[in-house]
Amino acid sequence: MDAAFTAEQDEIRRTLRDLLAKHSGPGEVRAAVRTAEGHDRALWRRLAQELGLPGLALPDEYGGAGCTATELALACEETGRALLPSPLLATAVLAAPLIAALGTSAQRAGLLPRIADGALTAALAVPGGSMAAALGLTADNRTGGWAGGGRAGGVQARLGDGGWRLYGEADRVLDGHSAGLLLVAAHTGGYPRSRTLLFLAPAEADGLTRTRLTSMDETRPLARVELRDTPAELLGADDAPDVCGALAATGRTAAAHLAAEAVGAAAGALERTVAYVKEREQFGRAIGSFQAVKHRLADLYVRVEAARSAAYHAAWDPAAGPLALAQALEAARTVAGEAVQLHGGIGFTWEHEAHLYVKRAAGDELLFGPVHRLRDHAAGQAGLFGDVTPDGPLHGVAVR
Repeated sequence: MDAAFTAEQDEIRRTLRDLLAKHSGPGEVRAAVRTAEGHDRALWRRLAQELGLPGLALPDEYGGAGCTATELALACEETGRALLPSPLLATAVLAAPLIAALGTSAQRAGLLPRIADGALTAALAVPGGSMAAALGLTADNRTGGWAGGGRAGGVQARLGDGGWRLYGEADRVLDGHSAGLLLVAAHTGGYPRSRTLLFLAPAEADGLTRTRLTSMDETRPLARVELRDTPAELLGADDAPDVCGALAATGRTAAAHLAAEAVGAAAGALERTVAYVKEREQFGRAIGSFQAVKHRLADLYVRVEAARSAAYHAAWDPAAGPLALAQALEAARTVAGEAVQLHGGIGFTWEHEAHLYVKRAAGDELLFGPVHRLRDHAAGQAGLFGDVTPDGPLHGVAVR
């Protein structure tokens, strides 16, 4: 396999890095997250219209660039480096692939071009707040437990004379407060023969209430979505599409992009720390010249590079996405924590950007982890601990 990037891929990385260096510094990030949308709308329009960021991985026929997951992963790495608050993850990584996989020809033609040019943002709303389980990253999403299992709770869909109606609520919806379109996972059919389907609900739909929540990481705006007799359109045809399979496939690709983004955040924190220890003096010399500091930085560099290699491999082979995500989240958490320590007293202050990296690492693990569950589920799927029975326990192995 040729692992070298093409000139076009390098240009995507360079152009995006230069643009974000000018318009997404720590001050701009803090200002953006305090807006009603939670991101800089002008910068998002520029990223969409000049660089085609939300349409990188969409086909040409829908106004996209027709690139692969690798190009989008490189873009995610740069947005992660800058801790950019934007609808890129919710729209291009989670929602757009589901519309492309499940939508009818009319739905794809009506929605994907608007996503590609940045005119429409979208968010995936799953009940229970368990995005990782819904995407099949930490559990088998076909069990239905993450969506309420057809019992009380979750989101229910009913088909009447006026079409589909949604009832229920979903918490921790990424960019759910500002998205122009919601993809809502809902149960229909009643227990015990219920099934999970995806529905399209525009932001202005009747009975739809969206509340922005206070989140640990302000650069990842979360919302509570409440649906009260809300009209919605079924995503796809009426012949029961494989929603869980599409969610799992999207989850594997999304894990690769999330891993790249986490690597970018870890690399950004490490770069800022290296620059600081070169300037901070103690006992008449830069603290970066002390051997103990050099060793700690070398260990962090190895972690970041190993996670980067795993993320790049996952962009080429999405099956490796969950494990790459686990490694990247672990690297981001470790590097961010060490960055605070190596910055000394200033690293603990609210005004310093080091805490932004700590919150990003912790917030991402809460949303898409935890790391040990990502690895456990991946190992179980690979059969590393024996044959998995239909009921779940491992055959011949005591699980504790």
